[in-house]
Amino acid sequence: MTATADVSAPPDEATAAQRAARVRLRRAPAPRRPPPPWQPPGDRRLVALVAVVVLLGLTAWSVVQAVALGALSQSRAQNVLHSRLREQLAGQTAPLGTVQPGDPVALMTIPTLGVEQVVVEGTASSDLQAGPGHRRDTPLPGQRGASVLYGKALTWGAPFRSISTLTVGDGITATTGQGSFVYRVIGVRRGGDPLPPATATNRLTLASVDVHALMPGDVVYVDAVLVGDPVIGTGRVSAIPDPEKALGTDAGGLPLLAVALALLLAAALATVSLHGRLPVPVLWTLGTPVVLAALWLAGDQAGQLLPNLF
Repeated sequence: MTATADVSAPPDEATAAQRAARVRLRRAPAPRRPPPPWQPPGDRRLVALVAVVVLLGLTAWSVVQAVALGALSQSRAQNVLHSRLREQLAGQTAPLGTVQPGDPVALMTIPTLGVEQVVVEGTASSDLQAGPGHRRDTPLPGQRGASVLYGKALTWGAPFRSISTLTVGDGITATTGQGSFVYRVIGVRRGGDPLPPATATNRLTLASVDVHALMPGDVVYVDAVLVGDPVIGTGRVSAIPDPEKALGTDAGGLPLLAVALALLLAAALATVSLHGRLPVPVLWTLGTPVVLAALWLAGDQAGQLLPNLF
């Protein structure tokens, strides 16, 4: 019988080799996993992202329209109101008392500031988008008593932006159906300042926000007294709603704002559904007027949510 040679390693050497292998395995770095592939956001996240982008876009558009494009809209409204008032003055049919909000009642001129504006009846935000407004619970300019006019200082043309710079003695002229009346400024005051003297019974007060403060309640008033004798008015309302008071907001435009937003949504859905079916130039031609009209309507109605003197 032939003897078989034992070629296996000694027990001590085998055990040491196994221990060294186990140490190397424990110290070896784990394999690096590849990053997961990018996946589009889920439906909820996508909807939230789109909603935020749309909201920011509408907010930016509202600011641009109120500050820049609103001046063009106000200028056009003033041209229309000026033509109406001129016809009424020529035909001696200009209002002498209470009329519907938005109707022209007077032509106001401030030579020092280079301001010439048609004054409308009413002081809600929607009224002041067309021009300065006459507070309906006060007499018209030129009539016996204290007449009050509100005007915007930041948006829609900002006709009262600089009234705080008026000084004592500056003139203000108001032309109504009862004639032309001249007032002289007697002072500029803010909230908490003393009221005009009791002797200044026949006066005109201009009110707006102080553009240097821009804080709620920082209303600036310019008081002017009538030069000459006043005329008798034909009556006025006994009280006005909150939206027509200083810094009042008007929620009456919310229904039209909802309509404008719905129109924008419909235009967006129609564009998505027609994409690929119609050429891009045709989509632009059909969709751009609808989107611009909806944006303009939405901006006008959103502006009414601002304080009326802004």
